[in-house]
Amino acid sequence: MNLSDLDLQGQRALIRVDFNVPLNEAREVTDDTRIRAALPTIQYVLAQGGSAVLMSHLGRPKGRDEKFSLKHVLPRIENLLGQKVKFASDCVGDSALDVTHPMKPGEVTLLENLRFHAEEKAGDEFFAGQLAENGDVYINDAFGTAHRSHASTATIANFFPEKKAFGKLLAREIEALEKVLACPEKPLTAVIGGAKVSSKLGIIEHLIGLVDCLIVGGGMAYTFVQAQGGSIGTSLVESEMHAQALSILEKARSSKTELLLPTDTLCGDTFAPDANTQVSPIHAITEGWMGLDIGPETTARFVKAVLRSKTVLWNGPMGVFEMAVFAKGTNAVAASMAKATADCGAFTLIGGGDSVAAINKAGLAEQVSYVSTGGGAMLECLEGKVLPGIAAIRN
Repeated sequence: MNLSDLDLQGQRALIRVDFNVPLNEAREVTDDTRIRAALPTIQYVLAQGGSAVLMSHLGRPKGRDEKFSLKHVLPRIENLLGQKVKFASDCVGDSALDVTHPMKPGEVTLLENLRFHAEEKAGDEFFAGQLAENGDVYINDAFGTAHRSHASTATIANFFPEKKAFGKLLAREIEALEKVLACPEKPLTAVIGGAKVSSKLGIIEHLIGLVDCLIVGGGMAYTFVQAQGGSIGTSLVESEMHAQALSILEKARSSKTELLLPTDTLCGDTFAPDANTQVSPIHAITEGWMGLDIGPETTARFVKAVLRSKTVLWNGPMGVFEMAVFAKGTNAVAASMAKATADCGAFTLIGGGDSVAAINKAGLAEQVSYVSTGGGAMLECLEGKVLPGIAAIRN
């Protein structure tokens, strides 16, 4: 399962990477974070005397579509690697094999978009076998797609029963998650935010009883407040989730988990960056006003809970952090994560698109223990699910 266990000398390493990166209208890469994240694995393979065959998807094409060709990503890969990278106009068949079979140690090839073939998402075994012909060993380094039972992430591992491993990035992701979910140093606190209870219900239910303190913020908090009879003005709410919210509160009361909800909120009279604002008790918001961030009292309570922890997980913002006026709560949580890491020796894990965006926007990504690269994969791990891409390597 470890990369170091593979004999890579003279071997073609078929590496599933996640190069699903954003492109502008000129089809140029605008954010190369995911490419950079894959470099350590690629460079390790080359240093061990192997060659690297890279496979990935890009976007959601319906069949072959030049707009989603990975050839657009090729220049950035070459720039970051500092060497020429060959390109195969397909990921299977002679178009691929003619490029990958004669590869020599130290060479790198990028295969065309996996999702140009419907068999990829279907997890088709024959297609996976065709992909497997491009390599002598298989390495999965794409945490962002590890929750998918696709041909390149799960099925393909069957063709490399003793020659498969996690890449350096995926191994770090697994290690970080296990530090939180499997063997955390206590106290363990989870900060869960975001807009909707429905999208985080599985996570919250899984974490109750597992964590010592569960902090709930963001738009979902107003559903909990309304379910208990509070007045929330025009705040975001999922009235159909009242029963589930009350069930979560009861489950927390009967477990060892302390559940913290906001007690005050920063309200706006409209959803806009120039809105008039006022702080209000969260259960008594004035009609016509909406809660858009946690209030100062809540912020202090949440920060205090983070700073007394030895392990902290953060998934989801505390408010509409994209607007500066409603970003104070989220920024305070970000700062407390950095402080807990530096001053308290805590292990701090940030996961989920909005949380990652928030910690990056605050300029604190380098001051926490780990920032996850996987959105959906991270969420499914937090729900206690086994990820197919990880199980395929371990089995």
